[in-house]
Amino acid sequence: MEGAFIGIVSIPVSDTQRSRDWYGEVLGFRIEHDEVMEGDTRWIMLRPAGGGAAITLVTWFPTMVPGSMKGTVLSVPDIEAAAAHLRAQGALDDGAEINDAPWGRWVAVDDPDGNGWVIQQPVS
Repeated sequence: MEGAFIGIVSIPVSDTQRSRDWYGEVLGFRIEHDEVMEGDTRWIMLRPAGGGAAITLVTWFPTMVPGSMKGTVLSVPDIEAAAAHLRAQGALDDGAEINDAPWGRWVAVDDPDGNGWVIQQPVS
């Protein structure tokens, strides 16, 4: 599929407002859409500050259990600064260490539902 790219990744959450706040405040994602679809279902789309694929916070897929997404990677230019920010926001335990790997330095963090993110500084 020539020219294809990942545009949006759906993140299964239990509380869209709590998750919207967490992704905005803790990970620094900017809100691009927050609209009521029908009833009390909301279409919330956020994008990392550095660009790339957007995420949507979903509650309407019965097979997508909140907290079941693991291993999505968010690349940052400075892992030390990112880890300090996550600690200051209460999203990363003081004892959590930055890990070294051949592909870069990284730390793992979970959103309020337990969806797991890998925050990485790739090898330059």
